Amino acid sequence: MATHKLLLLPGDGIGPEVMGEVKRLIAWINAQGIARFVTEEGLVGGAAYDASKQSITDATMAQASAADAVIFGAVGGPKWDSVPYEARPEAGLLRLRKDLGLFANLRPAVCYPALAEASSLKREVVEGLDIMIVRELTGGVYFGEPKTITDLGNGQKRAIDTQVYDTYEIERIARVAFDLARKRRNKLTSMEKRNVMKSGVLWNEVVTQVHGREYKDVQLEHQLADSGGMNLVKAPKQFDVIVTDNLFGDMLSDIAAMLTGSLGMLPSASLGEIDAKSKKRKSLFEPVHGSAPDIAGKGLANPIAMISSFGMALRYSFDLGSLADKVDAAIAAVLAKGMRTADIKSEGTTAVSTAQMGEAILKELQALHG
Repeated sequence: MATHKLLLLPGDGIGPEVMGEVKRLIAWINAQGIARFVTEEGLVGGAAYDASKQSITDATMAQASAADAVIFGAVGGPKWDSVPYEARPEAGLLRLRKDLGLFANLRPAVCYPALAEASSLKREVVEGLDIMIVRELTGGVYFGEPKTITDLGNGQKRAIDTQVYDTYEIERIARVAFDLARKRRNKLTSMEKRNVMKSGVLWNEVVTQVHGREYKDVQLEHQLADSGGMNLVKAPKQFDVIVTDNLFGDMLSDIAAMLTGSLGMLPSASLGEIDAKSKKRKSLFEPVHGSAPDIAGKGLANPIAMISSFGMALRYSFDLGSLADKVDAAIAAVLAKGMRTADIKSEGTTAVSTAQMGEAILKELQALHG
């Protein structure tokens, strides 16, 4: 049996609490002999800054590079609002994405039947929702240069962020999205702002060309990103896979997240290129939610997004898709029984703590594994 190396980076706020439930799951998998995971743990974000005045150290980056997958919690909080910009907690996550070449961010938005009432939209609009948003993660306006604030004098300043995309960056993210669409409902929607942005013109052109050359069997449609955001709220089930750039992907995936009822429910995967020799790829898995410092240490955090993120690691990094399916089914079973953390609590359901939710999911997984 192969041994898989995991680097666990719990981070800040509720990160260590929700990571604790993943550790529980990993221990059970190892004990059952389903797979063999060896884990290391490191600091990132505010926790790393407190220890080293850096959001992530070179040593931790070396661990991340050597790992088969990175499991990431959450970073940030008001405590670090005044730290230097280059050392802010979020810079650690950005460095991981950039240095590991994690260009493809996969964010599923799934509305479990038991949570349809938790959405701000009507049940019939969101029940059965199953969308995958594929966000380009290492290019665009977040990384483009120049990125400056210039003092113009007379009390005036000028801020510049640069949106930059090369053809190859669009091609590779498009291929990831088309491949996913083929395994789902065979429909891909590409979103950009070609009406006002040159990068959008190129994005539209390249995605269309990749479709024509390699993926004619997949249904492709184009939408302007603002219209796409409107349609996510109006009729979200029209979408299957959505592919978009870094900035729009950041916003659209959060919109999709709230359709499901809570940010605490949604996982994500960040993937690099497949190595031609090893057939492996760098990867990082993290919940979509933030560090929620206001509830940290209170046992109120929802661990489902963190557990689901580890489920995505099983699926995309370790070829354990059947086990990932069981993790998803265990989560659905617990929700169907009415167990809820504070963020998804509603009338008639049972309030549970972070640990109680994690325990219940593991119990259902054990039963499914049989």
